[in-house]
Amino acid sequence: MKKQILVVDDEIGALTLIGIMLERGGFSVLKAKDAKTALTVLDQNQPDLIILDVMMPGMNGIDLCKVIRERDDIGTIPVLILSARGDAESIMRGIEAGANDYLPKPILHHDLVAKVRLMLGENGAEA
Repeated sequence: MKKQILVVDDEIGALTLIGIMLERGGFSVLKAKDAKTALTVLDQNQPDLIILDVMMPGMNGIDLCKVIRERDDIGTIPVLILSARGDAESIMRGIEAGANDYLPKPILHHDLVAKVRLMLGENGAEA
């Protein structure tokens, strides 16, 4: 059974690219272009991991992470924030919001897949 990952990013190019990286890494991918869509997806799915972009129209990734953490049904799903903002303050805000980890963009395929596997407790072995 493939692990399922929800990717939330308002940039279609980034959403597509991250999706391809994860699919090549052996994961099943759900995609959402904003926080509202992501919450709708989460009402119907329980992914194994959620990857959030920070800068999005409407609710940003930090606030979305807080909303996820407050929900009983999805509050324990690991969250990885992926953002072009790699400064210490942004990283702190992400972690304080409940993110398990924070990676700066642009991200290399190997780094992303390795980080996701690590967060899911996989040792890199193909499932």
